[in-house]
Amino acid sequence: MANYTKRSKQELAQRVAQDIFDGAYVNLGIGQPTLVANYLPQGLEVVLHSENGILGMGPPAALGEEDYDLINAGKQPVTLLAGGAYFHHADSFSMMRGGHIDISILGAFQVSATGDLANWSTGEPGSIPAVGGAMDLAVGAKQTWVMMDLLTKQGESKVVSACTYPLTGVSCVKRIYSDLATLECTATGLKLIDKVQGLTNQELENMLGLPVQV
Repeated sequence: MANYTKRSKQELAQRVAQDIFDGAYVNLGIGQPTLVANYLPQGLEVVLHSENGILGMGPPAALGEEDYDLINAGKQPVTLLAGGAYFHHADSFSMMRGGHIDISILGAFQVSATGDLANWSTGEPGSIPAVGGAMDLAVGAKQTWVMMDLLTKQGESKVVSACTYPLTGVSCVKRIYSDLATLECTATGLKLIDKVQGLTNQELENMLGLPVQV
């Protein structure tokens, strides 16, 4: 019987948020990463960017106060902080491609131990037909972090020696934040940053099927 408890999605978002530095320009991808906006440390100036053309994005809009002219990349209604702006899609992609985003936080289907990212398609019939802005975010940001469950619903590791799904970017992921452990991707493989209490190093390596440098 396992002696550890997984991080909830809220706890994982909080864990990611605590590593964001003061003054950072941060893009939050569709899905789990949007939760990070709710846990940014008080007193820090963190400017949130959305690929559809928002800078200075605030938390999700409260129920009954939604403005569907102001949505994030996942089509969820959001708010705009004082001094924020929304602008043309092309200008937003210029920010992404020009290296003006400090941290991009994305979901993933697979991440390799050396930081290759597959997050737009599983190759299954009916899946998303194109990579969209994920490729630009993955390789254009100064740091790309992935936020995901460590295992699939079938119990297979999403962290792999080599991705089998179509790639979004090569050697672009710096860190993997998961419900069980935080890992760094390096040219020589995975390094452990932290893990949930009670999870042993051997259990983690067994789950991954990969060595983890401690």
